[in-house]
Amino acid sequence: MTHRKLSTILSATLLFAGLSATSFCQSTEHEDFDNYKLRIDAGWYYSSPSGYIQASGSGPNVGTIDLQKDLGLPNYSTFAGKVDWKFTRKNHLFLQAIPFNMSHQTVLARTFTFQGQTFTAGLTTSSSLNTTYLAPGYQYDFIRGKRGHLGLALQMDLFNAKANINATAQIVGGVAHPAVSASGSLLAPIPVAGPDVRFYLTHSPRVFVHANVLGMYLFGYGNFVSSEGDLGLNLSKHFAAVAGYQLASHLQVNNASDRIGLRFTQKGALVGLETSF
Repeated sequence: MTHRKLSTILSATLLFAGLSATSFCQSTEHEDFDNYKLRIDAGWYYSSPSGYIQASGSGPNVGTIDLQKDLGLPNYSTFAGKVDWKFTRKNHLFLQAIPFNMSHQTVLARTFTFQGQTFTAGLTTSSSLNTTYLAPGYQYDFIRGKRGHLGLALQMDLFNAKANINATAQIVGGVAHPAVSASGSLLAPIPVAGPDVRFYLTHSPRVFVHANVLGMYLFGYGNFVSSEGDLGLNLSKHFAAVAGYQLASHLQVNNASDRIGLRFTQKGALVGLETSF
């Protein structure tokens, strides 16, 4: 994702936050539409991934391997969940979790090397990228009114990733190739921060919007940025249906002697249920 696109997303979210803050300030009644102690979100996320993996170390054989062009990793469905404990009117502790598991079999269009193993063009190769995302965090709603909040979220994004590439013994173009296999792993803790907005569109708790932008730049280590927008419909006092779109989630961790490099960008639709007590 380009810096121009990131700036556009951030500017739009901050503008929305400013407009929401104006509406919040006009609401002085004490009972919030968004009144709860425990909230659980669970849903289906259809992700469109892109990016690359890179072997650990350095040298002429440590190039990037494109997740789509080289390995053909497809779009996929996954689960997204969040537990939010609002222990005071403006203070939250939360935990988010999303498993990203992709696998695919393809015929390689070019020769590349990963973790010291060479995979030759024409080989039928099975590959997978399995990443578990966990994010414990804290949020403070510095503006909270009857029709919603404007808060600041601070969280630690934990990405535990493992990449595998395997090719069985086979004959390509009359030449016998032995079986070859390589794998690499990465545990990336990245602190992020950003605004979080929830706003009820009418003078009732029926329909609401939710948006956030989170990110951090860590110089030579890497960076992360994400932006999400949702529309919610309260079905009852305790249950709501939510649908939205993750505009971008971009993770980059640069490779080193003891870790693989990973650039992982995704976007896609989210649909789920929200329960609050």
